[in-house]
Amino acid sequence: MSLTQIQDFLNSKGGFLATYRTTNSSGVMMSAAEIIYDRAVTNKVNPKFLIVLLQKEQSLIEKKNPTQNQLDWAVGYGCFDNQACNTRWLGFWKQVNSASLQFRDYMDNPDLYNYKPFGTYTVSNTGREPSVVTPQNRATAALYNYTPHVYNGNYNFYNIWQRYFPSQAASYPNGSLLQADGEMGVWLIQYGKRRAFTSRGALTTRYNTARVIKVTKDELNRYPVGAPIKFPQYALVRSPKGGIYLIVDNLRRPITSDASFRKLGFNPEEIVSASWEDLNGFEDGAPITATSTFPTGTLLQNKKTGGVYWVQDGQKAPIVDAAIMKTKFKNRKPKAVTPKELDAYKTVNPILFDDGELLKSNIGNSVFIIADGQKRPVTSGALFEKLGYKWDNVISVSPKVLYYYPEGQPMTLPTPVATDTTVTTVPATTTQPVNTQASLSTTTPQS
Repeated sequence: MSLTQIQDFLNSKGGFLATYRTTNSSGVMMSAAEIIYDRAVTNKVNPKFLIVLLQKEQSLIEKKNPTQNQLDWAVGYGCFDNQACNTRWLGFWKQVNSASLQFRDYMDNPDLYNYKPFGTYTVSNTGREPSVVTPQNRATAALYNYTPHVYNGNYNFYNIWQRYFPSQAASYPNGSLLQADGEMGVWLIQYGKRRAFTSRGALTTRYNTARVIKVTKDELNRYPVGAPIKFPQYALVRSPKGGIYLIVDNLRRPITSDASFRKLGFNPEEIVSASWEDLNGFEDGAPITATSTFPTGTLLQNKKTGGVYWVQDGQKAPIVDAAIMKTKFKNRKPKAVTPKELDAYKTVNPILFDDGELLKSNIGNSVFIIADGQKRPVTSGALFEKLGYKWDNVISVSPKVLYYYPEGQPMTLPTPVATDTTVTTVPATTTQPVNTQASLSTTTPQS
C-alpha cells in the first residue's frame, strides 16, 4: 500500500487514526498513516499487517474515541498476560516501530522462538478449552509467538484480515448475495468467503432478497465456505459455557448479567442454544449492561428540526438522506423527541448504506456498488448487467451521500473458471443454504 492508500483506508473506516497525529522518536510530528507507512517500509513488513494488528489489539482502525492508554499501547507491544506493560515501549510510534521490528525478526530467525513452522502446540484460550495448533508457515508461527491464543487472539486477526483485505481471486465484493444457477439457497459474500443462510429468517431479517444475484456454480465455488448464518437479526443465543448473547448484524454482544437481561426486557423463552461453531461466525461486540440504552437501536426525530437519528448505546448517528430511511429502516417509525432529549446522546458519524447496495447520484448516471466502505464504480451498463445486477435495485441518493465514501477500484467481470481444473465443491456434510423460495415458515437447516 502507498501512503495515499493507507490514508484513504483509514478515512474509509472513520476511526480516530484517520486524523491522529503524534511525534516520532525524533520529535517530528507525523500522521498515523505516515507512521504506518514509514515503519512498514523501514522495517520491511506489510502495512496491511500493521493495520490489522492495530485493529486486533485496540480496535484503533475503527474506534472513534480511543483512550490515551489505548493509543499508548496501540499494538500491545511490551504487554504480557497478567503483567503490567513495560513503559519503555509506551507511545504510538514506539508501539508500531517495535512490533514491526519484532515481526521482522520472527520471520528472519524463526528457530529462536517458541512457536515454529510445522510444530504442533497446545495453546490456551480465554474462557474456552485449549486448542491444538500447527502453524503452516513462518507468518502464522510469528502470530502465535506474539499472541499465544486462538480465540481473543489469532482467530480475530484472521477475521479482520479477511474483512479488510479479502481475496481478489473472486469478483463479487463483501455484502453480495449470490445464488447458483439451478439451486435455491442464498449465500452471503463476506470477508472473501461464502456464508450459507440456513434459515429464511436469518436472510430476510438482514437483507432485501431482491438483491440476490444469479451466478454459475463455478463462480460461486471460487469462494471458500465460511461459517453459516443460522440466527435471525436480534436473536438471543446461549453459548456452551452458558453466556447469553444478542446477535446484532455481524456481532455477538454478551449480556453481562441476569439483571441486565431483565431490565432491558428480553424474553428468556426466546433464547436458543448455540455451539461455538455457530457463534464463531460472529465478531465480539460491546457488552450489553443494565445501563445500555437501546441496544437494538431506535429512530428518534427532532421535534424542532425534523432531523432523524439512529440511536444505539448512548450514541446518535444522523440520517442524511431519506433513501437510507426507506432502505435500512423501512419497517421502523421514528419517535418524536425534544432537542433536549437528543442532546443526551453523543453525536457520531452519519448512518450510511451497507456493503452490497447499488447507489447513484440523483443528479448523475454513474452507478456504484458499496464495498468495504468504498464506492466502486460500475463503468458501463453492459458490465452492470453481465454482473447480474438489477436496475430496480439502484438507489438514487443526494451527492453528499456519495461524498462520504472514498472511491474504490472499478468493478470488473469475473475471470473465467478454467474447465480443465477441479473446482472445490461443498462436501455433502457441510451445512447448505436453506431454500429461500419456500414459505416464511421454513426454518429447518438442510445438511
